[in-house]
Amino acid sequence: MSGRLPEDAPDPRLRIIEQLRAMPVPILGLIPQPHVEDWGSFSLSSGTSNGVMNQMTAGISYTFWRNPADRDDPVNLAELDEQTRRAIEMQTPWPRPKWLLDGVARMRYPTLWEAVRTIWRADGPYQPTPAEELVWHVNHILTNHYSTRSANDPGARKGRPESPVTERHVEHHIPVRVNGIAVDGMRVDTDPHVLGLGADLGEAGVLTAVLDRDALPYLTIEFSTRSLAP
Repeated sequence: MSGRLPEDAPDPRLRIIEQLRAMPVPILGLIPQPHVEDWGSFSLSSGTSNGVMNQMTAGISYTFWRNPADRDDPVNLAELDEQTRRAIEMQTPWPRPKWLLDGVARMRYPTLWEAVRTIWRADGPYQPTPAEELVWHVNHILTNHYSTRSANDPGARKGRPESPVTERHVEHHIPVRVNGIAVDGMRVDTDPHVLGLGADLGEAGVLTAVLDRDALPYLTIEFSTRSLAP
């Protein structure tokens, strides 16, 4: 009732990981590499029909390090507004869970939000195409994590946000490397903020990735199965 988390409150990531183990297709992420840190920041959405699971989407966010050899280097810091800075520096008179403190500390550094998604949908005549999944992912990131883009969108100013990306922006037959193999993929390379990539994984699975252009020079853009082992 007080709104305070007890110091021993369980890490919510553990419950999400447990749910992700029910994913019918392997979950993919960026291959391990110095400039991105996978610290278990998952998102999960799912849906049912007549009580039966018929869709799941797993997303992975990463902390981005420009200089991973020296994490105290100021070049690693994100640009923060004053409200966010105050929230990070706020001290409470009661102890907080370690996982919460770690998450607050990470707010000082850039995040590649929901950079990689693995999508599974049960077979059906009205399921989205892989290209539609990629478009939705790109627009989700642009709408929620690029406030300047939203502010400059004339539709948004009128209360009718427009989708910056549509299926006509999707290029097909673009090689995307998954588990060491180049597969037939897709690309959205029309937005100044992000690059979008996708691939049909078979077995009703789809990979999509939306990557910040500022991070691209530091990244190896390859994907591999992300273990959910404890």
